Amino acid sequence: MKQAYITDLDHTFLRSDLTLSDFTIETWNSKAQYTTLSVATARSYKKAIQFLTPLHINAPMVLLDGAMIVTPEKKIIDLKLLNREVGDAVIDEGAKFGIFPVIISLEDDQLNEAFVYPSIRNTHQDRLIERYLGDDNLMEQKSSRAREKNLKLVYMGEEKLLRQLDEHFKTVFGDSLEFKLGPEAYLGCYYLTVLHPLADKAHGLQTVSEYVGIATDRMSVFGDSTNDLGMFELAGQAIAVQNAIEEVKLAANIILPHTNDEDAVAKYLETIL
Repeated sequence: MKQAYITDLDHTFLRSDLTLSDFTIETWNSKAQYTTLSVATARSYKKAIQFLTPLHINAPMVLLDGAMIVTPEKKIIDLKLLNREVGDAVIDEGAKFGIFPVIISLEDDQLNEAFVYPSIRNTHQDRLIERYLGDDNLMEQKSSRAREKNLKLVYMGEEKLLRQLDEHFKTVFGDSLEFKLGPEAYLGCYYLTVLHPLADKAHGLQTVSEYVGIATDRMSVFGDSTNDLGMFELAGQAIAVQNAIEEVKLAANIILPHTNDEDAVAKYLETIL
């Protein structure tokens, strides 16, 4: 019976230096010849494909926490966008806390994205932007306003502030939006992502399931952080890497003995396939 294996990227499949080992690449591509393999990530198409070019991916990718489902050939399967009015409402509520988001938006049908950052920033946001310097889609916006097709709004900051902001957003917007709060391991701070209410990895996994004709209970997923919990609940097998946060380990069926820096996903695939 057909099975599928879907992995998160950062701190799960990618090593901490944002590379893939030759062992991981070789193992993945050998297994992709006879089973379904793909990814579910908070990254955009532009950022994900930078790492995935050496890999054979044979199912749609869940991108931007589920806001976009797209094939490696750029065929859009599903989009969950925030319109300008909703985006501006979120920005105005966040401004009451003195913080403004980075906005990732879809600019055209060729999957070109804008990475829009505010002129009023904290040190964590400055460090985030430094990692993207040189990208041709980086844009500073003096008056923080939403775009036409917003994929997600991302706040970076101290845990206390973002927890307060998360609670405020949920009070104001209820379940009309999806909020993802968690630690940001690369920058040593917290993130709060605001998305369409159906933009999450669980809905993304369901969409992929229907597209490839493999039931979710025949899917195994790998993850490390809070934004993986939705697909952990839906998939038949939820697998945490050794470096996953405790909440994710508690939700997992399997906790791997290896970390992302030790080729955890590839070693598991080599063992069971």
